[in-house]
Amino acid sequence: MVRVVVTGAGGRMGSTILSVCEADEEVEVLYAVEVKGHPLVGEKVAGVEVTDDIEKALKGADVLIDFTQPEATVEAVKACLSQKVAMVIGTTGLLEEQRRVIEDASGTIPIVFSPNMSVGVNLLFKLVYEVAKVLGEDYDVEIVEVHHRFKKDAPSGTALRLAEKIAEALNRDLKECMVTGRQGIVGERKRPEIGVLAVRAGDVVGEHTVIFGGLGERVELVHKAHSRETFARGAVRAAKWVKDKAPGLYSMWDVLGIS
Repeated sequence: MVRVVVTGAGGRMGSTILSVCEADEEVEVLYAVEVKGHPLVGEKVAGVEVTDDIEKALKGADVLIDFTQPEATVEAVKACLSQKVAMVIGTTGLLEEQRRVIEDASGTIPIVFSPNMSVGVNLLFKLVYEVAKVLGEDYDVEIVEVHHRFKKDAPSGTALRLAEKIAEALNRDLKECMVTGRQGIVGERKRPEIGVLAVRAGDVVGEHTVIFGGLGERVELVHKAHSRETFARGAVRAAKWVKDKAPGLYSMWDVLGIS
């Protein structure tokens, strides 16, 4: 049995994770956490009490699952450090200094940190690397991601990780070659570019298309998430996996055994 605390109880991901945990006999949720003043504080979500006291919530916990906002995640990391509680972090849109807080904390506690906990998406990370290696420099690479209108960061963390894996395979510096928008007379496409384009519309859970375009053909790899439950199940799987791990910064590849 893994004893879990879930932050962001009132959010789309937090409430979904709580529902998935409720149905899992190997998981016990001690508390759900929300910010001070949130209307759910003192209530129950999926049978779990919601508190605004994260230090109280973490007492006796094995793992904290956090899919919130960057500032809230940083505070959660600090709380987990003080209580020596492992973490599963799926928050995206983190600044470099916020990522460093997570990296530094992983020297003391085990942390699974991934922009996407879906099994299918993590397989896609592997596939785009292998495809880029084979196709090489003769194919243009474009990534198109589609998410719901409420998503605050762009491009998505998943799209950025896809771009990172492709840049790694092609020995390119992503900071130098990534293009996130085009407008006007931009001229002929430069060969090293990796395009990462964001679409926001309606209630789309998440879609990612990676295009490798050559002269005379193109290869497309596509992942479509039909429900947030796919991310929630991955997060719960990661929580069960990380419970007894040594301090370190882990990814879903570690959880899934992908090398």
